[in-house]
Amino acid sequence: FCIFSGLLLCLHKGWREVDNYNYWKNTANVTIMLWKWQFGRTHSLKGNVCWDLYKIPNCTLVDQSSYFPSAHIVVFHNRELIQGSQQLPTELPRPQGQRWAWMSLESPAHNGNLKKFANIFNMTISYRRDADVTIPFGEMLPLETENNLVEDSHINKTSLVCWVVSNYRTHHRRTQVYKELNATVPVKVYGRWNKMPLSSEDLLPTISRCYFYLAFENTLAKDYVTEKLWHNAYKGGAVPVVLGPPIGDYKAVAPEHSFIHVDEFSSVQELGKYLQRLAEDRKRYEDYFNWRKHWKVKVYTDWRERLCKICLQYNSLPQHNVYSDLEGWDKARNT
Repeated sequence: FCIFSGLLLCLHKGWREVDNYNYWKNTANVTIMLWKWQFGRTHSLKGNVCWDLYKIPNCTLVDQSSYFPSAHIVVFHNRELIQGSQQLPTELPRPQGQRWAWMSLESPAHNGNLKKFANIFNMTISYRRDADVTIPFGEMLPLETENNLVEDSHINKTSLVCWVVSNYRTHHRRTQVYKELNATVPVKVYGRWNKMPLSSEDLLPTISRCYFYLAFENTLAKDYVTEKLWHNAYKGGAVPVVLGPPIGDYKAVAPEHSFIHVDEFSSVQELGKYLQRLAEDRKRYEDYFNWRKHWKVKVYTDWRERLCKICLQYNSLPQHNVYSDLEGWDKARNT
């Protein structure tokens, strides 16, 4: 019986990794080279990072220029290209079959003019769902077993609506919506703008005491759904009130009835009244947390994990693609 139980334990905990490795063992090793670290923040690449940390086999992540001739994909982060702190190695002979990847998690408004990069890059790495490799700020992963014991989301709620904001600009649409909403219902504001900054340790506990959290993006762009939804609202245990891309973009990545989109209401005043009624109706409010029975939130913060995930899609990437109009792709609106 003990041996049988041990086998079951292996099946449950260990064989998934073994199957993952066996699936990829016949695949040639892929070398991903990062030309320059994002924002100058380096990370350790000692050992087999992709396998050791993320169980992605046959994937080598490097950041030394000596690997350029043998790299399958060379990744260039847009911010450093635009600022001029890194240059494209156009003077080096480009190995046949090597792909150059343009990577950015910024919204188009902050990516700069990309016209000078026409006919250079073979692939895009972005939060956008139509990128060659999509690296979202977060995503929902299915629970291995259904969870029917969802905790009471009414516990310890002391504020109706909360917002954490540091980059406050009067011309942002989110600022205008906030002002209109605050005139209808009380909005508790935290962050550097309001001289009430929250430490990383205090952020989620503070949000957990709010019925609703304003997951307002500073830029309204296709698929641009940041950690404001995934980390702040979902992890914080507040119902997210979202302002960003169209509602269809949210429905494509978030569970149904797990958020409230500003555009669903004829006016901000109507939104405020709805939030008040919802907070007073325990059953209807709890319905916004039913997703927790089936899903868990995964937030991406480590650039190494994002880069390693390229290998999972390597074999399905276009073989001879070139972005003749990277600027047009980046600035594309929702269709």
